[in-house]
Amino acid sequence: MEEKKEFSHRSVLLDECIEGLNIDPDGIYVDGTAGGGGHSFAIASRLTGGKLIAIDQDEAAIAAAGARLAPLGERATVVRSNFCEVANVCRGLGVEEIDGLLLDLGVSSYQLDTPERGFSYSADAPLDMRMDKRRSLSAYEVVNEYPEEKIKKILYEYGEERFSAAIAAAIVRRREKSPIESTAELSDIIKYAIPPAAREGGHHPAKRSFQAIRIEVNSELDVIEPAIRDAVSMLRKGGRIAIITFHSLEDRIVKQTFADLAKGCICPRELPVCVCGRKPVLKQVNKKPILPSAEELEQNPRSRSAKLRVAVKL
Repeated sequence: MEEKKEFSHRSVLLDECIEGLNIDPDGIYVDGTAGGGGHSFAIASRLTGGKLIAIDQDEAAIAAAGARLAPLGERATVVRSNFCEVANVCRGLGVEEIDGLLLDLGVSSYQLDTPERGFSYSADAPLDMRMDKRRSLSAYEVVNEYPEEKIKKILYEYGEERFSAAIAAAIVRRREKSPIESTAELSDIIKYAIPPAAREGGHHPAKRSFQAIRIEVNSELDVIEPAIRDAVSMLRKGGRIAIITFHSLEDRIVKQTFADLAKGCICPRELPVCVCGRKPVLKQVNKKPILPSAEELEQNPRSRSAKLRVAVKL
């Protein structure tokens, strides 16, 4: 009988997150992407009269986080939901204000390393890529049912794939013969759609396309800005929001949303006085993102693209 893989995920930028959140032992904190519970445990273990709400949409993550946080008793509550539902989850628990929120937007090591989840281009598995198995849309539908132009757009915008047109055309040609069923099939199609010279060295040729399809399946980019605004509305004065991103598209959204919330008056310069009445909501703690240390990069190569941004509620 095959041994069931345990949920594992190294907590990226852990010390930096804890420092950024400036934890009040009596405060209420939310980890909106609990994963295996590493960040959650580090936060909750620093609480005395406070409380941690750990949220994740992945069923396996919820089980792992629940087990990891169980020794902390009532200090931690685990809820299966998407981080875009932070306000609803908190209010459902009778919480109207929070002292801090953490989001780690990366894919967990468990999701990448469990072949049957369909996230990896280096293992053969059914095309899935759903972080939440309750979602109806999977990678299979994207690859086999989306029009060629839509596939091309997704690969170009979400994967920043310069060969998006060639890959989309190759996918459509292949699926006309029979449905594309597995990650190995898709990976091979992508590999041979790319010019031979572009396949040499660097990242796997399917990396960017798999990232793009995963983002589409899970609506990853669509929920970031509204989730930030929703969470900030829940933060009490002095409360902090810390977000880890892993690629430029995510980081751009976080950076722009923080900047917009940190902006005051937006009246035209020619007006002698402010008439818009707009006040800054956030102050960015770090204008430039915090990056992993050399030591962390050595211990966990998957942290190499991580960036942490922190802001405080005014």
